Amino acid sequence: MASLIEAIDIKRKMFFEYENAPFHCLEVEISRPTARGGQTLVRVKMRNLLTRAVFDRTFKAGEKFGEPDLVKIKATYSYSDNHGYNFMDQESYETVTLTSDTLGDDRLFLVDNLPVEILKYNGNPIGMELPPHVELNVTYTEPAVRGDTSSGSVTKAATLETGMEVRVPLFVKEGDRVKVHTETREFVGRA
Repeated sequence: MASLIEAIDIKRKMFFEYENAPFHCLEVEISRPTARGGQTLVRVKMRNLLTRAVFDRTFKAGEKFGEPDLVKIKATYSYSDNHGYNFMDQESYETVTLTSDTLGDDRLFLVDNLPVEILKYNGNPIGMELPPHVELNVTYTEPAVRGDTSSGSVTKAATLETGMEVRVPLFVKEGDRVKVHTETREFVGRA
């Protein structure tokens, strides 16, 4: 039997099972009572890995949750077709397909041979984890205009090779390769 996780032990980015579904903890906040006899409460912002819905729930510190039957496999992005986005398992060399609904906006980070981790729940692929940063080419951006910095605007919009739009500094131009943070979707630096 899988070990149980107490609510007080839940940390950010942790996986746990609640109401027979796997969840990913996005944020956690612990409120300790100041009065005697009060209970410690754990407020968790969590994502259902099957439906992608995000919930806020408050649990008592002693509530217990199971560990989900999650397996992470190393894979690389290969291509997309009518069926979805195809990845190659790095151990078995089998193709794993995820739908655009499953990936959501994360599909805008996918470039050839990008290493990712595919999450499988009870043997079925349900999602992926991206690396912290992805390098993408800038396909379009407005040229910097002299005097732009005087208005306080020191960034401009840029369209990347996957169609994603991010704010970049004025010195970035078309053809540059930039690093984008996968969690915040913000410019990190030149690649």
